[in-house]
Amino acid sequence: MEPAKQKYDVIIIGSGPGGASTAKELTEQGRKVCILERGPDPKLKNSFFQYILYQLIPFKSLLFTNGFLGMVRGIITGGSSVFYYATCCPVPLDMLKKYGIDLSEEVENAKSELPSKPLDDNMITPMADKIMKSAQKLGYNWQKLDKFMYQEKWSKNQKFGYYGDPDEIKWTSRMYVNQAVKNGARLITNAKVEKIVTANQKAKGVIYKKGLRKYRIDAPVVVLSAGGIGTPVILRKSGIKKAGYNFFFDPLITVCGTVDEIKAENEIPMSAGIHLKKEGYMMTDMSVPLPLDMLFSAQVLRFNRLFSQKKTLRIMIKIKDDLGGRITHLGQVRKKLTKNDMEKFKSGYKKAEKILKQAGAKGIHKTWYTAAHPGGTAKIGEIVDSNLMTEYKNLYVCDCSVIPEPWGLPPTLTLVSLGKRLAKHLVKNT
Repeated sequence: MEPAKQKYDVIIIGSGPGGASTAKELTEQGRKVCILERGPDPKLKNSFFQYILYQLIPFKSLLFTNGFLGMVRGIITGGSSVFYYATCCPVPLDMLKKYGIDLSEEVENAKSELPSKPLDDNMITPMADKIMKSAQKLGYNWQKLDKFMYQEKWSKNQKFGYYGDPDEIKWTSRMYVNQAVKNGARLITNAKVEKIVTANQKAKGVIYKKGLRKYRIDAPVVVLSAGGIGTPVILRKSGIKKAGYNFFFDPLITVCGTVDEIKAENEIPMSAGIHLKKEGYMMTDMSVPLPLDMLFSAQVLRFNRLFSQKKTLRIMIKIKDDLGGRITHLGQVRKKLTKNDMEKFKSGYKKAEKILKQAGAKGIHKTWYTAAHPGGTAKIGEIVDSNLMTEYKNLYVCDCSVIPEPWGLPPTLTLVSLGKRLAKHLVKNT
């Protein structure tokens, strides 16, 4: 095993929104940071082939539950934010306050720093507009959603970066990583972390594998930001055996129908929608590119509409699922939807069906279950304290795994804010 020669103040494992935000903030305060990323750092091409490589490899980035539900995660610098739909949802401030975390200041700081606002009217593309108007006619408070997009860079000929955005119109945590590196951080890619090195109940460093060789790198502080799946696996290998149980993963379906009078061109997904908090789910428009549309259709044996993507109206229903299940020691997902979860899907389907019928859609059907945003696998109050520190001193966690309760919304703004808060704590106390 080769020891690292360079000395660091902090090692950060993972480069998603939580880890990248922490890294950027720490380097701005002069801290020496090393970022270990399991995936590579390729030049983004917005190609389906690249998407397959970093988000659709079975049992690595594409995981399957024992109920045949598929869950994706990005294994690449920037994590899943490279492939997300750039939707900026509210932070669950009240929920976090119950656990001793006030993110009010950090949220305002993040929102002032990032491009987070509803799309301009000229960016509401035809399918999204038709769904929004149909929902509003039925009395739903269907409104434009805040998006992490640099709208001044966008043009009507611009394709949305479903597979990665080389034009950097949507914000991703790769941008924070690049800022951290510019500030002096070291980024080591293709580094699969095996365990945290500890002694006397303190974090001392990290052992990771790159290629066929193992390396050890030491630092007085380690921040684990490997995501809701990767983090509990590493914690268990490091001695914290109770991580990875009773979690959430924001399952979703889409409800589709075809229309003849509109042809979809360069749609922006999740442009508008509604959060039905009491019902426990959100609904948005959700266009997808042709390959993903074909996959959705094939999953439910709708082979007759494999090439109907340009005429498809699609509504996503994402629910706040019940806690349950476990992450296996190999990082696989074991979790089944509950009766309560299925009731939410039924309710959402009925509403989506009405909206699509109002819009004139035909052949309405739902797609199979998928999931994103796994969290709650290293909960605040169970695995980490209100400063995000584990039972090992100076071993912290900053990703979706710390979120103690499901709330069914994309977590990007929450994770960026947690990273900012953690960095502030580390600068002050370490």
